[in-house]
Amino acid sequence: MPAVTPGVDADPDRKILLAAPRGYCAGVDRAVDAVEKALEHYGAPVYVRKEIVHNKFVVETLTKRGAIFVSETDEVPEGARVVFSAHGVSPQVHAEAAQRQLQTIDATCPLVTKVHKEAVRFANGDYDILLIGHDGHEEVEGTHGEAPDHIQVVNGPHEVDKVEVRDPDKVVWLSQTTLSVDETMETVDLLRKRFPKLQDPPSDDICYATQNRQVAVKKLAPDCDVVIVVGSANSSNSVRLVEVALEAGARAAYRVDKADEVDPEWVKDAKTVGLTSGASVPEILVREVVTRLGELGIGRVEEVRTATEDIIFSLPKNLRADLKAAGYQPDRPHKVRRND
Repeated sequence: MPAVTPGVDADPDRKILLAAPRGYCAGVDRAVDAVEKALEHYGAPVYVRKEIVHNKFVVETLTKRGAIFVSETDEVPEGARVVFSAHGVSPQVHAEAAQRQLQTIDATCPLVTKVHKEAVRFANGDYDILLIGHDGHEEVEGTHGEAPDHIQVVNGPHEVDKVEVRDPDKVVWLSQTTLSVDETMETVDLLRKRFPKLQDPPSDDICYATQNRQVAVKKLAPDCDVVIVVGSANSSNSVRLVEVALEAGARAAYRVDKADEVDPEWVKDAKTVGLTSGASVPEILVREVVTRLGELGIGRVEEVRTATEDIIFSLPKNLRADLKAAGYQPDRPHKVRRND
C-alpha cells in the first residue's frame, strides 16, 4: 500500500491508519481458491452451497466465472459437482449430497472442522454443549448439526439465564469462530457463575484471524475520528469489527461493502481515519477505499501492524488429487503450476 493516497488535493496532515492484519484469512483464501481451481479444472458450472464466504464482491466475481450459488443441496442437479462453503455443513447435508450422488468438494475452514470434532467428542462423552454463537449463521447450523441432542446455542450474555443443563458437572462451552473475543468471554464468565464446573474447549475456538483483526482495530481505534470496516453485512467478523472499534474508543465507525458507499460526511472533519477489512474481503476493495479517501482529501497512509500471519491451508484433498492427476502439482497452497 503506498504511503500517500492518490488524491490530487489530499491533505498530508490528514491520514489513514491502515490495520494489519486485515482481509483474507487462510480459511477464506482456501475456500475461494477451491472454487476458482474447480472452475478452471472441471469447467463451469460448479455449484456452491450457500455463499462460499460472506462477501458480495467475491460471490459476484465467482458467479461471472461460472459458479452457481444455491441455498440447499436439493437445488443441485443429481450427479453434479458442489462445493461446501468455508462455514461448514452438518452431517445431514453430507448425507443429502450422497443420496443425490453429488461430487462434493468440502471447503470447510479447518478451524471450523476443529470445532465440529470437539462437538462430536464432547457429545460422545454425554456432555451438555453450550455453543456460543448466532442462531441462523451457517457455521452455527453446521456445528449444531453434529450433535443436535447435546448442543444448545447461546446467542450472548443476555441468554445465559435461560440456559438449562442436565448435569452441571458435565458442561462445556464451544463457540462460533468469528465472534467478538470480549463478548464471548463475557458470556463465558456469566455461564461459569451459573455452572462453576463449566469446561473450556481444548483450544481457542475463535479463529486466529478474527482475534488478530480485532486486536489491530483496538490498537488504532483510540486515535481515530472514524473507523471504516470493509465487509458485507452478513459477515459476522466484519460486523464485530465495527463494534470493537467503537468499544475501543473510535468516535464513529461504519461498515461498507465497497468504496462508493463511503459517505463524504463521515470523514469531512476527520484528521485520522482508521481502515480495516473483515476476513472474507479481498485486498482490492481496501485499496479502492484508500483511493476514495484520497479523493475526499486524506493524504497519508500509515500501517498499524500488530501481528504477521503466515498460516496456510492446503486445498481440499479430493480436488488436490484431481489437479495432481491432471498434471498440476501444487508447490504451495493456492499457487498451482503445471509440470511441463
